Amino acid sequence: MKLQRKNRVRALAVGALAVSGALALSACGSDETSPSGGNSTKAANIKCEGKGELLASGSSAQKNAIDAWVQNYAAACKDIKVNYQPTGSGAGIKAFNQGQTAFAGSDSALKPEEITASQKVCQGGKAINLPMVGGPIAVGYNVPGVDSLVLDAPTLAKIFDDEIKNWNDAAIKKLNPDAKLPDLKIQAYHRSDDSGTTDNFTKYLKGAAPDAWKHEPAKTWAGKGGQAASGSSGVTSGVRQTSGAISYMELSYATSSKIPTVKLNTGAKEPVEATVDNASKAIAEAKQVGEGNDLALKLNYTTKAEGAYPITLVTYEIACDKGNKAATLPATKSFLTYLSSQEGQNVLKDLGYAPLPTEIADKVRKAVAALS
Repeated sequence: MKLQRKNRVRALAVGALAVSGALALSACGSDETSPSGGNSTKAANIKCEGKGELLASGSSAQKNAIDAWVQNYAAACKDIKVNYQPTGSGAGIKAFNQGQTAFAGSDSALKPEEITASQKVCQGGKAINLPMVGGPIAVGYNVPGVDSLVLDAPTLAKIFDDEIKNWNDAAIKKLNPDAKLPDLKIQAYHRSDDSGTTDNFTKYLKGAAPDAWKHEPAKTWAGKGGQAASGSSGVTSGVRQTSGAISYMELSYATSSKIPTVKLNTGAKEPVEATVDNASKAIAEAKQVGEGNDLALKLNYTTKAEGAYPITLVTYEIACDKGNKAATLPATKSFLTYLSSQEGQNVLKDLGYAPLPTEIADKVRKAVAALS
């Protein structure tokens, strides 16, 4: 009995220490995220305005970034709940122009007709493009026995237009003389939903291989053959689960799923890998084509600069420059201000995204501050 009693006392003591330790860790965690703690740069530098639920939808390319941003923002701004649905760029713009959301995410700048449509929602104003997330569109593949793969624009175009059908095709062999390419059918996956990622990927194919890619760039897939899947997560799952598969996806999806990615033969001295730094080199060459606070950018998909990865996208947050709903305007400005801040942009690199160049980020912050 004495021995049992001693064991119980000892167990209670250990339990008490575990609980106190957990509370201490919890308190440390609270300091990292609490808006009143004052010890966290994440919380201390987020200015919370407004309250209630902030609805948004669109680009699935930025989902991993949005998830991280929302987590940080929610820790600081307890009265605001950001609800972002990764429905795809086309669906996001449609919902925004129907007045269903406070802002939208799109991997392509708005088309003129989409800006015109936005004037019904943006009373006295129009929708503008606010670049927020940059990053490479990786080409992920699942080819047994092939750990390194080099492709160029014409070969990619023919693969995705169902003209090159097998992994041991002569064109692929020429680019990969040392690889053991199997006699295996190519399973090319593309997005079934309207997607800004598709738009940017086909802009690359059209710009870098116009003779091989006959279709016009668009959010809707126009290539022949292949298999369709919904969203970035859908095509990623298709590649991961299918031997012989290949698809285009944001680097963060390939990285998180441990899918190997294609190196591009761009005409530079060495094939270029899909990395955040290599994407940043391409984004730095972008030119602003929007006017005023509309910060739409034109990317150079045909660059041959050393280390510049040309299949790069910029995701925009779409918001009204004027005529935002009074109920959601303060929270919209607060959240977008955090996204474009140095703290918000610092979140991106570890997630496989490219932070905005300083000059562009400064313009975004000014444009967000001017929303009304």
